[in-house]
Amino acid sequence: MNESAGFQFRRPNPKDGPAVTALIASCPPLDRNSAYCNLLQCTHFADHCIIAEREGRILGWVSGYRPPSDPDALFVWQVAVAADARGQRLAGRMIAALLDRPQAQGVSHLITTVTADNRPSRAMFEGLARKWATALVEEPLFDRETHFAGAHATEWQLRIGPIPASGLAQTRHHLDQEV
Repeated sequence: MNESAGFQFRRPNPKDGPAVTALIASCPPLDRNSAYCNLLQCTHFADHCIIAEREGRILGWVSGYRPPSDPDALFVWQVAVAADARGQRLAGRMIAALLDRPQAQGVSHLITTVTADNRPSRAMFEGLARKWATALVEEPLFDRETHFAGAHATEWQLRIGPIPASGLAQTRHHLDQEV
């Protein structure tokens, strides 16, 4: 188990599924995946997901995976932080901890999708790109009309990288100092 500013970071397990589902539900505008999807993330994708807890309570969640078509990247699927844990740079610390894992060896880019109106998420990813002093390239990935039949906003892909190895150590230190 990894620690950062009073939080314990760990790999999820299937017993975490209900708490992860509840955390995501408490963090609009995140899409509510099915409980089954969250269970799969806690098992099949656990190497690229992370839980932050304090005093046994799950306060943060990042889900991700390495896309088979882009193995040098880590795709960050969802980032959820409980309301009472926000403002502590927890999301960035969880992502840095994920990138520290042996399973992330060889990752040179971080990718995610974000809607145009999700300012907190955009700000966090833009902040990581600045801290790593690397590029952030944005392009539409899933269009509102073409892919969502008008029922969901366009998802913009953010691709950050290349991520310098020294940048990860600096990010962890910098984020821990800002708490």
